[in-house]
Amino acid sequence: MYHQNEYKPSSFPEMVLALGFFDGVHVGHQEVIQTAKQIASEKGCAFGIMTFHPHPKVVLSPHVSETDMRYITPLYHKETELEKENPDYLFVVHFDSAFAKLEPQEFIDKYIIELQVKHVVAGFDFSYGRLGKGSMETLSFHARNQFSQTTVGEIQHNGKKISSTLIKNYIEMGQMNDVKMLLGRSYSTRGVVEHGEQRGRTIGFPTANIKLRHAYIMPAAGVYAVQIKVKDNWFDGVCNIGYKPTFHKDKPDEPIIEVYIFDFEEDIYGEETEVCFHAYIRPEEKFANVEELIKEMENDTQAAQNILRVLTES
Repeated sequence: MYHQNEYKPSSFPEMVLALGFFDGVHVGHQEVIQTAKQIASEKGCAFGIMTFHPHPKVVLSPHVSETDMRYITPLYHKETELEKENPDYLFVVHFDSAFAKLEPQEFIDKYIIELQVKHVVAGFDFSYGRLGKGSMETLSFHARNQFSQTTVGEIQHNGKKISSTLIKNYIEMGQMNDVKMLLGRSYSTRGVVEHGEQRGRTIGFPTANIKLRHAYIMPAAGVYAVQIKVKDNWFDGVCNIGYKPTFHKDKPDEPIIEVYIFDFEEDIYGEETEVCFHAYIRPEEKFANVEELIKEMENDTQAAQNILRVLTES
């Protein structure tokens, strides 16, 4: 739903609505969503989720554009994760300059009350309206006695608030175990297989080069134990993210994602894929020669197979 859309209040049934930006749909977000889902069931109401796109920084900061943003779950990936919660309605509100100028009461009137919302669930730090002047503390005033609310408090892990920012930091450091604990699942990115330098096939490790089509936060350069989804099937593999310093003197603008899929010989150029990062193995290195690289890749393959075997058995 884009905010320019016109609709009538009668278009929707009475609803319990989970509100948030929800980048990552992490365990804190899941608490908000599950709380709304439970209340909807108790009240016999429809269950809705409302999120926003792009990130408010794109509109509010003169120095940030959408091309600068990096997400845990870009919009289409976030939609997939939110749809797993089986909402009756999923609203995606386009965050632009006009939307950013809405006063808190205007936002509540148009996006909550007019949607027949009877109960709102959001995190304690959710804000709304121009300059974020609306908060969970002011929500009851702006509700005009038309709906009630539940505020989900801060959720922590190891003494730290679970947040998208913290998860992004862990991803950039390659700390995939921490990422998994906070997301409730392993981090994954989606892209398409494109033609690369095809050097891997000459040394016995043919790789799939993955071109990301969306603005994902990039894991730390290095080698990972991964699973890759191709044509609706998951395969085990080992992934290198980086700049291939053994072969490149100059550092490319963007890191290269290459996946060596175990026991796999299909032609998958042009196929959509999802790469799921389970564990960080080692940092990217520059080797003196190809022979050293091959030996290390054999070690990486063995390490990844061991990690994924334990994952499968657990």
